[in-house]
Amino acid sequence: MSTENKPEYSPGLAGVIAGETAICWVDPNAGLMYRGYDIHQVAQQASFEEVAYLLLNGELPDVKQLAQFRQQIAAERELPAPVIEMLRLMPRSTHPMDMLRTGVSMLSAFDSELSDNSHAANIQKSIRLIARVSTLITDGWRISHGDEPLPDKPDLTHAGNFFYKLTGAAPQTWQTRMLDTILVLYADHEFNASTFAARVTASTLAGIYAAVTSACATLKGPLHGGANEESMKMLEEIGTPDRAEAWLKKKLETKEKIMGFGHRVYKKGDSRVPLMREIGRDLGKRTGKEQWIPICEKLEETMEREKHLCANVDLYAAPVFWMLGFPPELNTPIFAASRVAGWCAHVVEQHDNNRLIRPRSQYVGPKLRPYPG
Repeated sequence: MSTENKPEYSPGLAGVIAGETAICWVDPNAGLMYRGYDIHQVAQQASFEEVAYLLLNGELPDVKQLAQFRQQIAAERELPAPVIEMLRLMPRSTHPMDMLRTGVSMLSAFDSELSDNSHAANIQKSIRLIARVSTLITDGWRISHGDEPLPDKPDLTHAGNFFYKLTGAAPQTWQTRMLDTILVLYADHEFNASTFAARVTASTLAGIYAAVTSACATLKGPLHGGANEESMKMLEEIGTPDRAEAWLKKKLETKEKIMGFGHRVYKKGDSRVPLMREIGRDLGKRTGKEQWIPICEKLEETMEREKHLCANVDLYAAPVFWMLGFPPELNTPIFAASRVAGWCAHVVEQHDNNRLIRPRSQYVGPKLRPYPG
């Protein structure tokens, strides 16, 4: 019989320190930092491109560096023709996240630096991935709805180009700024499930495309990125603020899962919620859809009183995406269009100082027994 002494088991790795990172810190008391910068200041002042540069390089870019980084992203957005053909071969009913995951995997074959895990090569591949994940989403969506992909507009920001490539219309300044802020809020979040999946894959010295493919697959789950897609279905079912409290109490009585609440790390609320709530309030006034945020607020108030659970960013992100004109099926892919910057930064960091991630398990099967002979 084994006499091995193992550390105490922590279901879901809750509270377990699985590695070191200089990229992002999630403060349980409602705080979030990117490379030492507070998310509230960053989200209100920085563009997504600035934040992506910061995550990848450790410091904010100067004016020249930012202009060059934007040009690099714009130059890498176009997809190889065989990848476009692959998107056309997908059944029309394919979920956008499945199209994205498959597209990221296929893109690896077209990158001449695929097997080079050096820091410099990983940064270049990160730029390509940030650029092309956005295009995979917009082109895949248009193709699945019988429309042709649109050419890029290099003069538009990453957020502005996403709007244009999806709809064919140049976005208004306020739309671009709101999407920019959302992309900044979602860019990284420490060792969340998809990022950890990417780091586990990268730790085997698999390349960055394999790691981001793992991350995309992980993000789709309704207990992770898929939560904001499910949250919108919940809000539509409720319909009006006056129905929210009774609806929630009924769900709690039957012990059903309520999307948009609770977080493994945050204990005093999600630091991204106040900014997302404000965006939602502004959008409600601009679009005449002012019922959504009050529904969220009523749910938040009731859940805090009944279960002492705080809302997470997905609760408010769902109506924000909806009011910006994005269908719920695109909620998680838009999350990915942002988080790919964080995924790539973590893969670069993992490869720069790599150790294979290989935890142990707690065996709960039968004791040693003879094989019947």
